[in-house]
This record gives sequence, structure tokens and C-alpha cells, in this order.
Amino acid sequence: MIVDDIALTLQPRIGPRTAAHLLACFKSAENIYSASVEELTIKAELNPELARQIAAKTCHRQAEAELSYCTKHGIVPIASDSGQYPALLKECNDFPHVLYYKGDISALGTRRMLSMAGTRKMTSYGQKTCDRIISDLSTVCPDAVIVSGLAYGVDGACHRAALAYGLTTVAVLPNPVTTIYPSQHTRLAEEIMVRGGGILSEYHSGMKMKGVTFIARNRIIAGMGAGTIIVESPAKGGSMITARLAHGYDRSVMAIPGRIGDTYSEGTNKLIASEIARMVCSAEDITRELGWETSGMAAPAEPDTSSLSKDAAALLSRFPDGEAVTIDILADITNLSMAELTPLLFELEFEGIIRAQPGKLYEKA
Repeated sequence: MIVDDIALTLQPRIGPRTAAHLLACFKSAENIYSASVEELTIKAELNPELARQIAAKTCHRQAEAELSYCTKHGIVPIASDSGQYPALLKECNDFPHVLYYKGDISALGTRRMLSMAGTRKMTSYGQKTCDRIISDLSTVCPDAVIVSGLAYGVDGACHRAALAYGLTTVAVLPNPVTTIYPSQHTRLAEEIMVRGGGILSEYHSGMKMKGVTFIARNRIIAGMGAGTIIVESPAKGGSMITARLAHGYDRSVMAIPGRIGDTYSEGTNKLIASEIARMVCSAEDITRELGWETSGMAAPAEPDTSSLSKDAAALLSRFPDGEAVTIDILADITNLSMAELTPLLFELEFEGIIRAQPGKLYEKA
């Protein structure tokens, strides 16, 4: 019964982990509230005072009021034992037991969710990257769902790119879904819902936004996706927290490389260098990393080399067709030093013309 589910999340001294523990012990919120004080203290090892509060159903009146509020405002409360609950999020050890959702509920029914995050102070490079990655992804994985946080910068760019290229997108909020934050993204949130996506939060209508709710929001973003891509980030920030959370959930973490010395690429380059994140430069890199089968692939086109530097184009012309080569072999073929080869290989990989393979091998994409 959804009133029991909501009441469990409103119960003082019960956070996501304790709620998950109780659900593991009693299988449902309804069973938790049907249990005696003795069962709660012995089977779930709860503090006796907390067990008495649960048995007395001290939060049910508030839960009934919250359910009425949801009905009035078109909000769907989704409990974790519902088939509508995001499957991958349920696999996390600190999943929220109830999500409040507005929009097309079918958007939550796929495991092909990709979480994307990044700095609020996005550069033009970050904007172009969001567009390019999502545009290409819409071709090879038209059923993918983009999950992000509706914030300024990279988050907003990802949502807009998903809408522009026909992908469903879901926004996770750090506050109740009846209030859009930032308010300047109200129209974007409405467009997300109209176009088959939705907005969600773990917070009931009486919850106030504060610093910790942003971090809690980030864990939902990290938990919903099969993988998380960090597009741009300084060395410290919310998107780096999202990356660490995804890594802790044993999800694929990916990052877009950036220029050395660029403040808003320090974080992504650090994630790649520390091997927390896999460097990705294309939709193909992403689908390969996640093991997603692709469909709707257009016939491969000749790579556009018009933007390459003269030296990178020359290096490309020396690449053998149909086989991977080491950087040592390339050095022998070209008579270039390692210091000269490294930036040229990076340029070719970023343009999607070559790709790196395990064992420091490179091949034409």
C-alpha cells in the first residue's frame, strides 16, 4: 500500500539504508507496519523506541496528506517494489524507497539509461561535445534515455540535446518536483515531460532544498544509469562526486578528455589519468564500454579530415588499414618521437578517426 511506503520515508531516524534493511527483513512496507514491536526489535534489530514509533504508525496521517497532494498535482509516487521503479537504481545499497515522478512513466522502464553530468560553467567545447555525443547516440541507440540534473551548464545542455535529437530524457531534482530548480529551466522541464520524459525526486512536498539534497540527487543520477559520463568538470565539484558515486556502484564511468591547462577539463583528465573513468570520444566508444547492441547504423562514411592539423593528417596517412598498431611501431614508421606522436594521436582519437585499444594499441575507427 503506497501510504505505508510514503510513511516509511517520512519516519524520523529512518534513512535510505535503514529503509532498505527493513524492506529486506519484511519484504514490503505494509509488512513492516503490520509487525509487532517485538518483531521489529528482534528481526530487524531496531532500537525499541523506533520500533514503537513504527508500530504506532506515527507518520501515516502525514503520508495520507502527501498522497492527496500528489494526486492533486499529477505526481506519481513510485515505491521501490513497483515494476515502474528504475531497475538499476534498485541495485544500489542506498536507493530511495519512494520516488516522486511527473511525466511519462514509461521513460523509467529501460535499462539503457545513460547518466551525464558536468560543470555549471560549461565552455563552448562542452556544449559542442554534448551535442555531438547525443546526436551520434540517437542514431545508434534511439531507445537510450539521458539522465541528468537539470542544472545550468552541462546538465541543461544534455537535456536540450536529447530533445533536439529525439531521445527521451529524465531530470532528477534536489527538491520536490512541484518546484523547478533553477526556475529558469521551468520551460525546459515542461518540454522534457511533453516529449516523453519526466522529472523526479525522492523528496516529499514539505522538504526544503539544502546542500545535502544536491549530493543525494547526484547519487540517484549515478544509480539510474548503466554508465555515467562526465563532460567537463574542474578538479572538485558536484560532477566529480557523481563520478565517484557511480564508481562506487560498480557502474561504468566515462569522461571526455580536454586540453591540458583548461580549468574545466582538470576533473575529467584526472578521472581518466587515475583510471576511474574510461576516456570516450564518440557514441561508439560509449556503446562499446556499456556493451549495448546498436541499431539503425548508417553505412560508415569516410572520416572528415578537414579540421585536422597538417601533422595529424600526415600521421593518419601512415596508419595501416584493418590492423591495430602500437605507438612504437608508429614511431618507427614515421620517425617521430613519442613526445611528437602523443598529441597527434590524441587529436585523431578526439576526432573519432582512430581509437585506442587495450595494450596501448591504436587502430582506424
